[in-house]
Amino acid sequence: MTDASSSPWQRVLRRLVLWLAFVAGAGVVAMMLVTCVDIAARAFGHPLKGSYDIVRVLSLITLSCALPYTTAVKGHVAVEFFFNKFPLPVRLVVDSIMRLLMIGFLLLLCVQGVKYGISLRSSGEVMLTLGWPIYWTSFVMAFGCAVSALVVLEHLLHPRKVFMSP
Repeated sequence: MTDASSSPWQRVLRRLVLWLAFVAGAGVVAMMLVTCVDIAARAFGHPLKGSYDIVRVLSLITLSCALPYTTAVKGHVAVEFFFNKFPLPVRLVVDSIMRLLMIGFLLLLCVQGVKYGISLRSSGEVMLTLGWPIYWTSFVMAFGCAVSALVVLEHLLHPRKVFMSP
């Protein structure tokens, strides 16, 4: 939902979230193509080398890049049946506390992802079959968590406003 009253910050965050959603969609398509090529190649006795590693990396990219969009459109499972029975002030307090906890958790995942990526890079860890470096996938995960934390912060700062529609 692009709206003339949104701030430049909100427009940039919205574009970033949509770009990451596009990357996530491309990851799903790429996983499908790799799987189809592998199956077809196996029929001729020549399986695609490293297909398992490639699909693993693509799934991490897809999940990490889809998280901010899912968070932005509030697509996560919510227990609203009980939550909506509370009075509005109680809901706002509980929602704010949960969003603060979520921001803390996402930032913790971000920091740990960066640390893990640095340790993978320094140890020279690579994919088992292809020998490609793997450290950068932790940075992708950390970036997805950081953007998700920014989206949750946006929801926290504007609790009754729709940031993005599916």
